[in-house]
Amino acid sequence: MLILGIDPGLAIMGYGAIRCEGGRLSAVDYGTIETESTVPLPERIQKVYSGMCELIERYRPDAVAFEELFFSKNAKTAIIVGQARGAAIAAACQRVKKIYEYTPLQVKQAITGYGRAEKMQMQLMVKTLLGLPEIPRPDDAADALAVAICHAQTAKMKDALLMK
Repeated sequence: MLILGIDPGLAIMGYGAIRCEGGRLSAVDYGTIETESTVPLPERIQKVYSGMCELIERYRPDAVAFEELFFSKNAKTAIIVGQARGAAIAAACQRVKKIYEYTPLQVKQAITGYGRAEKMQMQLMVKTLLGLPEIPRPDDAADALAVAICHAQTAKMKDALLMK
């Protein structure tokens, strides 16, 4: 199964594609889609949408997993990032049947076993779980890989429970 993980953002949207075969996880690719702050908002959202379409065409994922947004202070930022996240979800929904969402707490729990894990703990576990020679950079790409791993772990658990 190929899973595309997405760490939503307007300036930087992280993506990570992983393969899950026989319980083994491997990184296929990871990176970011970036938009410039000097470009009008509608054009930035269009770039996120078209970038998401390109990712799906390139990797043909079986599932796409998005991290849910968490903002505690800046409502304006949350709204703008939410618009970009919505564009990415719309692109995915038109092209992939299985779309999933995970909270930051769920992602941390799946990767480290601890829902309040620090960023460095998360990055080291992503590196270890995928057998990478170094921590993926930038952070947004590492976060997207973590979301994909979270889905792989969650799907594996759901499959095990359904088999009983």
